Order: sequence, then C-alpha cells, then structure tokens
Amino acid sequence: MRLPVRTDTLATRGLLGLRERDLAQAMTQRGEPAYRARQVLDWIYRSGVESFDAMNNLPKKLRESLAAEFHLYESTIIADQVASDGTRKLLLRWADGSTSECVMIPDEKRRTACISTQVGCAVGCVFCASGIEGVARDLSAAQIVEQAMRVRGICAMGGARLSNVVFMGLGEPLANYRNTVDALHIINDEHCVGIAARKITVSTVGLPSQMKRLADESMQITLALSLHAPTDTLRQVLIPWAKRVRIAELVDACKYYFAKTGREITLEYVLLGGVNDKLDHADGVAKICHDMRANVNLIRYNPVSSLPYKRPTSESAQAFLERLRERGVNAHLRRSRGLDIDSACGQLRRRIAEQQLTTQDDSSAAADEPAAS
Repeated sequence: MRLPVRTDTLATRGLLGLRERDLAQAMTQRGEPAYRARQVLDWIYRSGVESFDAMNNLPKKLRESLAAEFHLYESTIIADQVASDGTRKLLLRWADGSTSECVMIPDEKRRTACISTQVGCAVGCVFCASGIEGVARDLSAAQIVEQAMRVRGICAMGGARLSNVVFMGLGEPLANYRNTVDALHIINDEHCVGIAARKITVSTVGLPSQMKRLADESMQITLALSLHAPTDTLRQVLIPWAKRVRIAELVDACKYYFAKTGREITLEYVLLGGVNDKLDHADGVAKICHDMRANVNLIRYNPVSSLPYKRPTSESAQAFLERLRERGVNAHLRRSRGLDIDSACGQLRRRIAEQQLTTQDDSSAAADEPAAS
C-alpha cells in the first residue's frame, strides 16, 4: 500500500531552514520589528513548540501570516528502531513521500545525531545499502535541520542533551553543498540548535573543490574523508565515484582544509573482511597519513543482507589498528553500534521499501484472482 503524501507542507517553506538574518528579513517585509525573528527562534529551539499557534507573544495576525508561508516540522516517523545498546534509528517520510534516515547514538558522555543530506545516494559504494537505488533528490536545509531536531527530542525524552552532530547518513553532503552549509550554520548557531562547531562532523567521499570551498567557509567543523582503500585501484573498485578523483588530489584538498582551519582531517576506513583489511593495506593508509595531518577512524563493516561483503574478525581489525599505531598514526577502532537493528546506512529505508513493494504485489495478485462463486 502506498503511503499517503502530506499535502499541508507541499505549498509552504521549511522555517527550520532559515538563519536568523533571513527570518529577520521576513519579519521586516511584514512590517514587523526584526526582534520578532529571535522570538520565533526561541519558541522553536528553546521551548520546542511545533506550531505557530503556541507562540503566544506574537501577534495573532503575524502567526497566521507565518503559518501561511512556512511550516515547522514536515516529516512523519514511519519506523523507529531501538537497539540493545540504546542506538535509535528513525525512518522519516517527507511531504513528497520520499524517505531518509537519522540515528541517535548514545555514549557515556554524549549523544550524537547522525543525519542525512540526500534521499538515497549517488556515490554507489559497493558495500553500502544507501546507494543501491541511486539518489532521488537533495534534502533541503530545513529537512536536514529537522533530523537534528528529531534526534534532539529523543535525547530530551531520556533526560539527555544532544551534544554532537555528524553528517554521515544517506547521501554525499558536499554534493548538496549549499543546503548542507546552510544547515551547518543553523545547527551551529547558539540561537538555533546550538551545537559547537568542533562537535559537528561532515563526512565526504571526496570532492576536492567542494572540500576547499568548505574550508573557505571558516567554520571549525571536522571534515571526515571516507577513504576505505589505500590505493586508487582498490578504491575505484569499492567507490565508483573514485574514478573521478585520485587519492593524491584528496590529500591536497585535505592539506588545504587543515591550512585554512587548523582542524585535523579524520580518515574513515570501513574494514571489509578479506578485501581491504590486510596489513599491507594498513601500511598504505599509514603512508597517506604521513603526507597530511590526519587521524584514522576504523569501522568494522556492518553486513547488508543483499551484499556479499563480510564483517572482518576482531583479530584482523585489531591487527590493522596496531599496525597503524606502530607506523605512528593516531588511529582508533570505532565501537560497533546498533548491530541488532538495521544499523548500516540505508538498511532500514531499503527494508521498509521492500516490504511496501511486497504488500503492493500481494494486493495486486489478490485483485487479479477470480472471485469465488
């Protein structure tokens, strides 16, 4: 059965995608003082209201005007999974019927939101569920911010505070550059979501010109490069987009980012059992690290049922880590989270879509059967 499309938000703009200066301009265009913008932001980000009607220090006429032009929350939560370790994944349906995922990752001292920037992904990493069906569209800045707010709400229900945001969900953030950067500013703004820049990470498969452009934004966010292989040959097998750019070009862009921001690059490396987890691969990663200021975040692969790649053994992952450290690399093996749910990027979205197709096929088959006489 096809899920119904929300029509109430299709004709309005997402207010969560506006920075204070943009909202202040919208106020002055209505003949209202600019300080109304801060009042609206306080209602949304401090009080957590989800409707303009609740903003009772705004004139009624202004509330009606804002409601006619903007919406606050657009998404509907259509799946909500909680793992035994507390990791929680949401599948959100947007007004046009498309879906994306966001995740709350708990730790002892922090709560992290992992959010998406696109519906699907065009990169097509061969081990990832996100790009199996390609990319449908970019998410707007408002939709990106809304995911962070959804996770913030989950944290608040548990008596905790959202402390970190990582742009590591569905999609390539730097392929949706403008919306990603606008969302970064809103998430960082102390009058909006209020996450410190150094606690925000943007992950990219590697778009050199956009990486340098991001450096020029003069934000203190962490840039993470999805490396996954120490050579161009292997990387091009694992990441089709890698045929467009060589590792040397990415290293150059990373050096530029460090020179402009002073922030070390994080190299993300998904360990695939028997594919890229050998000690000679570790030596190659170490060589890349020696050419730039970087640390390495190793991730043991979370298997996707329809793909042939396997999770490496604990022993091989530990050996890889130790070899990097022997070579003088600041490396860490990230603890796997949410293994008892659809934890890998795109898995929950794909499974729900497959279930809907199965239901549709079953309904169609039943309709084609002759009625009993």
